[in-house]
Amino acid sequence: MTSFDVIVIGAGPAGSAAARKACDLGLSVALIDKAAFPRDKLCGGGVTRRAARELRDVFGLLPGPEALSTHEVRLVAGRDVLGEQRGLPAFAMIMRRRFDAMLYEAAVGAGAVAFCPARIATLDLQAPSVTLQDGRVLRAKALIGADGANSVVAKALHGRAYDPALIGFGMEIEFPAPAGQPPDPVVEIDFTAAVWGYGWAFPKAGGLTLGVGGRLSRNADLRAALAAYAARRGLDPAGLPCKGAFLPFGDPRPQPGRGAVMLAGDAAGLVDPVTGEGIGWALHSGQLAARAVAETIATPEKAFAAYARALAPVQAELRRARFLARLVYHPQLAPRFLRHLHRTPRLQRRFLSLVGGEMDYADIGLASIGRVIGGLIRRG
Repeated sequence: MTSFDVIVIGAGPAGSAAARKACDLGLSVALIDKAAFPRDKLCGGGVTRRAARELRDVFGLLPGPEALSTHEVRLVAGRDVLGEQRGLPAFAMIMRRRFDAMLYEAAVGAGAVAFCPARIATLDLQAPSVTLQDGRVLRAKALIGADGANSVVAKALHGRAYDPALIGFGMEIEFPAPAGQPPDPVVEIDFTAAVWGYGWAFPKAGGLTLGVGGRLSRNADLRAALAAYAARRGLDPAGLPCKGAFLPFGDPRPQPGRGAVMLAGDAAGLVDPVTGEGIGWALHSGQLAARAVAETIATPEKAFAAYARALAPVQAELRRARFLARLVYHPQLAPRFLRHLHRTPRLQRRFLSLVGGEMDYADIGLASIGRVIGGLIRRG
């Protein structure tokens, strides 16, 4: 079979969600990825409440039996503890290798025809069609690009996959748990581990994911920043593999598609610029793109217009997040914000409600964020 209703490029959370939803809606689906699954993916691996809701709605699944549930978060700035919050709604800590494979298998199990691993030789957005390096040509009525921050679909649409001035980069190491020692259940966020970014220590059932991520243009040596963060926690990364990847927080596509072509997840820049969370928006945007194809299957050139209408609330939410990011990460405002965060447990709780997906930025309001920024500027 070489002709489909929709081709989905990228089989991570956004692509698998698009493929699964499209199959559920009765569409024929080609699912392409350059990797074979399971495969590794840089990500702290926190499943927020928003992501858990999307996972249930799209796949009817839970994060998985190997997920570690935690209710504690520590906020730090280097060696200074800003606050600790206990009794929080559960965060599910997952390994992306297993999590993504679970979603991919669910999409294929629903009927998506997988071309994984497969490399793309050429891409025709007008047809749309994809020519694979082995010579096979796949055609469809619509195409969904869910192929990450380095998206070939975004590059074909806009001339480049991302804005170098805004793109982020992350590095992380998986530290195995010492034999016979249970994992420390506390999630840690370090606001000073990177510039215009942060560090994370996420407990897992088999160990700890330690990483740093920040705007690439402001971090000349993230590997050194990661080593320093590991040293502060008494960890030795010698001999352990280190992963690195682009993180498109703060770089959303104002027009994530055209005609019968749509971008979803990281390819559309749908990553929270404050928290770096992208799994929830990836799952959500993937299913929105699939719905748009199903709604316009008789006139697929209208698919992006339908998708853009459905995606508008997400883009509005991320605009609010970018406004708050200027407070959290701005070189002059950030130290004042951290002092205020340290003194105000209620602010810590609200911040973690945003991180955990319990609260949206719309719940705070731009006016409230503006008043906080103004107050910090006045107080110095």
